[in-house]
Amino acid sequence: MRSLRVVILGDELLTASGDPKGLGWLGRVQARLPQGEDVAFFPLAMVGETTSSLLERWRREAMIRFTPETENYLVLALGAADVKAGVTISRSRLNLASLLDDALREGVKVFVVGPTPTGDAQLDFEIEHLSNGFEDVVRRRQIQYVDCFKPLREHEGWQQETAAHPRGLPGQVGYGLVAWLVLNRGWFEWLGLTETQG
Repeated sequence: MRSLRVVILGDELLTASGDPKGLGWLGRVQARLPQGEDVAFFPLAMVGETTSSLLERWRREAMIRFTPETENYLVLALGAADVKAGVTISRSRLNLASLLDDALREGVKVFVVGPTPTGDAQLDFEIEHLSNGFEDVVRRRQIQYVDCFKPLREHEGWQQETAAHPRGLPGQVGYGLVAWLVLNRGWFEWLGLTETQG
């Protein structure tokens, strides 16, 4: 039997904060995995993490959870902290490229989920550029990139929930939307698994 280990590095959206069901997008994605498969998930969230700190911590946090006997997968759930911290797009791209190249050298399969919109027009203008930059870096390496920004920017359910939360986090609808995007952008093909129906 295959044995899969999936490490997920991301920001506060990984914690399911704001979701009354406590599932977040990752819990909803996990619920669709086929039963009987040996798949271990390790979500490791860091609030307000820039790509610089992500690059610094990925190996320390992920590699200790991988073994030579398992199939090793890494999900990068990228946030918009670089914009808020004043990190340049070129530096953000370089940080991500360095991380991806390092992971690929280690034989780790990578899947990247992009940042989500905030509802703040000026901030979202910068986040869209950041997301486009991330997508370019990722696709150049034939890695799957899930663009969460464009599909959610004008979505009424996403806007309502994030506007109502004190930290701009989504609720059941928003997390469900992110999960849907992940599930429909090559998730099961990436893992080599078949989706559970229902």
